[in-house]
Amino acid sequence: MNNTYDSLVEQTFNFPQEGFKLENNYLQYNDVDIKALIDKHGTPLKVSYLPKIGMQINKAKKMFELAIKKHKYEGSYNYCYCTKSSHFSFVVEEALKHNIHLETSYAYDIDIINSLYKRRKINKDIFIICNGFKQKNYTSRISKLINSGFKNVIPVLDNKDELAMYKRSIRTGEPFKLGIRIAAEEEPTFPFYTSRLGIKAKDVLEFYVDEIEGYEDKFQLKMLHIFLNKGIKDDIYYWSELQKSINLYCQLKKICPELDSINIGGGFPARYRSAVSTVEQYAQAVTAALTRHFGNDLPEIIIEPGRSLVGDAGLIQSEVVLIADKGDGGKRWVYLDVGKFNGLAETIGESIKYRIQTPGRSGPTGPVILAGPTCDSADILYEQTEYKLPLGLEVGDKVEILAAGAYTASYASVGFNGFPPLRTYCI
Repeated sequence: MNNTYDSLVEQTFNFPQEGFKLENNYLQYNDVDIKALIDKHGTPLKVSYLPKIGMQINKAKKMFELAIKKHKYEGSYNYCYCTKSSHFSFVVEEALKHNIHLETSYAYDIDIINSLYKRRKINKDIFIICNGFKQKNYTSRISKLINSGFKNVIPVLDNKDELAMYKRSIRTGEPFKLGIRIAAEEEPTFPFYTSRLGIKAKDVLEFYVDEIEGYEDKFQLKMLHIFLNKGIKDDIYYWSELQKSINLYCQLKKICPELDSINIGGGFPARYRSAVSTVEQYAQAVTAALTRHFGNDLPEIIIEPGRSLVGDAGLIQSEVVLIADKGDGGKRWVYLDVGKFNGLAETIGESIKYRIQTPGRSGPTGPVILAGPTCDSADILYEQTEYKLPLGLEVGDKVEILAAGAYTASYASVGFNGFPPLRTYCI
């Protein structure tokens, strides 16, 4: 058996991946010469390949269309891009080219909406799903957006007090739309068992009867929203929570005829080290579950992908700045010029396990501990998870972190330890 690094990469489940190839020992990413970018801009840097975003959107749309056709699902389907996964104008505008809607998470996102409208990238008929914990600066912006004539803004209530803010400030003369986020129960191994956002499922019916029913001339409940913090996974916990939400939707629908949508949120995975179910498999399973329970009174399906859309459209190019042998059971310490505080915050707890490769370096491999460049003791990327890199790796070698297009630039600190924010190049 050939145990070189390149041969091991070739044997893995996820590699080689669409758009990646080695040419003269340097990575070509969708035919973009990464070496030329490094020579011009240095490292660390993030590259986002915009056409990949449209490919991912259209792939998801096609998979849901096929699933809807297969299961004879007569409801509709809408795709809302999660702006927080990558807020760069180039990325958002590329996504909008493919007939999608938008999801917001904070007050700043509403400024993005206004800017898009001023530049005629969207119109006032677009659906805007407003999620997240909402302080006054966020609710006031949402209210102004609705008051200005945006017809399909849906603030998703994350707590019982939020509705009062809209009742005081929205003045359109027409009923505005509402959603309710259900506080899902996470699996027992998750750091917290009940979602920190949302209204408990057992309280939703009572809240509707007390606060919404009878005021349909002012506001109407249109959507139930479910999201698990661990994302969409093909396991008993996810499907159990989806089942609970479907049951709650059915109960609410009996007394709330305006209710017409179920939002399964984001959480579609990107392709990291572990094998994941495909969008096609999720589309088939979700559509089949809804068809079984709703019969002919089918809700509109809304999804809010971010990670699966832009994750595979980006990579981070880094460089080895130090290699040290500290006697840690034969593991070398490999320090990169990018770490937790430069965009890789999701390696906290080694939660996201990025795929990593070292173009130009092959040969026998050995276990490593991967760390970032700052003096903070927390700046260790992977210590427990086994990563193996070539034994011939040297300071100055390039290290590529793949499927890093989502959240990385958003997470990057501004000036921590004197390091600038992660530079991003959209191509």
